[in-house]
Amino acid sequence: MCRHIAYVGPPVALREVLISPEYALYRQSWEPRRQQHGTVNADGFGVGWYADGDPLPARYRRPGPIWGDQSVVDLARVVRSGAVLAAVRDATESGSDGEAAAAPFASGPWLFSHNGAVRGWPSSLAPLTTALSPAELLSLDARTDSAFVWALVLHRLRDGDGLGQALTDTVLEVAEAAPEARLNLLLTDGESVTATAWGDTLWYLAEPGRAAVVASEPYDDDPRWHEVPDRTLLTATRADVLLTPLKEPSA
Repeated sequence: MCRHIAYVGPPVALREVLISPEYALYRQSWEPRRQQHGTVNADGFGVGWYADGDPLPARYRRPGPIWGDQSVVDLARVVRSGAVLAAVRDATESGSDGEAAAAPFASGPWLFSHNGAVRGWPSSLAPLTTALSPAELLSLDARTDSAFVWALVLHRLRDGDGLGQALTDTVLEVAEAAPEARLNLLLTDGESVTATAWGDTLWYLAEPGRAAVVASEPYDDDPRWHEVPDRTLLTATRADVLLTPLKEPSA
């Protein structure tokens, strides 16, 4: 379920990442090519980006399908950025969270997205609530599995963990509590992109020394796209891409 994408590199118009490519995230909202779970990503979308000289990202999110919002097309035409994270949300059961449930989630310099689902939510993750303070639990962005996973990641980031460590420890912890969880996570601080492949597709396109794109699926048929093996941590910067295997949680 869901599709997401992140870019770091020279500043480009958002449309060059999100709309113009033949199979861009915009089209993936109604016609994904490699989505293994779900069919239509129409239950909200969001775009986050960084402006020069400001470490805090801006966001544009809406509760409906991206194809029904002409404002995002205009926005993507004129806004330029060297770091972008965007997502379209799979159609889900009805709820009252609306825009608040749409990625990217944000805090401080970070943007986050979750492509996947946690089987048995919320009961399956109830034991993990002890890792969060009452204030953190009351501050959840939405009553969804993705918002709770983000809270776990954010807790670790605020404790000083690096992006890769925060994602790795969260994925292993959640996978142990809910073994059938799909946990493709995407996180950026505006300088690098960190992601996990855990139960769904993840690809990257790298131009070493210049730019990197990390996405649920390729936005075109460029042969330089590489699929990330399942159970892998990816770290991408403008310089290079590093893949690290993730170990299964112990039985």
